[in-house]
Amino acid sequence: MSNNSGSCKIAKFEPADEISESLQEFAEEFFEVTAIDYIDDGKEQLVGYLRQEAGEDDLPAAAAARGMPLPPYQWEILSSADWLTENVMTFTPLSEGCFFISSIHDRTPVPENKIGLHVYAATAFGSEHQTTRGCLDALMDIDSISPEKPVRVLDVGTGSGILALAAAKLWPASRIVAVDIDDEAVRVARQNAADNGVEKQITAALSDGYQSAVVQQNAPYDVILANILARPLIAMAGDMAKNLKKGGYAVISGFIDNQTDWVVGEHEKYGLKLKRLYEKDNWRAALLEKDND
Repeated sequence: MSNNSGSCKIAKFEPADEISESLQEFAEEFFEVTAIDYIDDGKEQLVGYLRQEAGEDDLPAAAAARGMPLPPYQWEILSSADWLTENVMTFTPLSEGCFFISSIHDRTPVPENKIGLHVYAATAFGSEHQTTRGCLDALMDIDSISPEKPVRVLDVGTGSGILALAAAKLWPASRIVAVDIDDEAVRVARQNAADNGVEKQITAALSDGYQSAVVQQNAPYDVILANILARPLIAMAGDMAKNLKKGGYAVISGFIDNQTDWVVGEHEKYGLKLKRLYEKDNWRAALLEKDND
């Protein structure tokens, strides 16, 4: 994109339990920028950004040409001198515990006694979400209760890489594998690691959950992080337990209040016991510990 000035159109699709991979691929080809927002009822909403001059009729025509059925959507107009930077690439700085997170384009000074994290979040899940805050709280609790500083860390569904960055800054001797099923998220995570000076600590790679060689070769892990959604958390609970060392800690998030017993209960079947639950509005995060038996 060579010029981001002027207004743009935003297509907001109807929230769904899960956005299909084929729809995501189509949206990434058609729109100039795409994002996935998490709604407070646990659903995902696909959002696409186009320049003002783009024709609204082009979207259904392009979908029809691909044989892609479109879910219901609505158009909105966003006026801005630089809509991409102001509305997609930047966000209000977030202070959570010892962490201070800001956009890579934000020049806000990092407060004294805070760990600064600077991220480019335009094409990866928002780093200011309540689930992220819950996971950061859990990381700080691991740091305070763990008898030894974690060395091997896995971040599944890394998105912008924000949790991997936080772990790297919190534990400078750690080595972190950060994986995602989306190659754009992997690219962004690598860039964020470089921008924060922790690229030597973080290996970002493509992986469908725990299936890639890089994940399996570095197991077992002292800490596993998974800020995704309820259904994939449940589907991968056994893999999480298999790849976590005895006495290791897991942080899970991306589920809402009435899904807590369902999600945590499934992990407890595999010997992952709940140590602490974090409440951020209607969203929940959980700190789990693997049995030593």
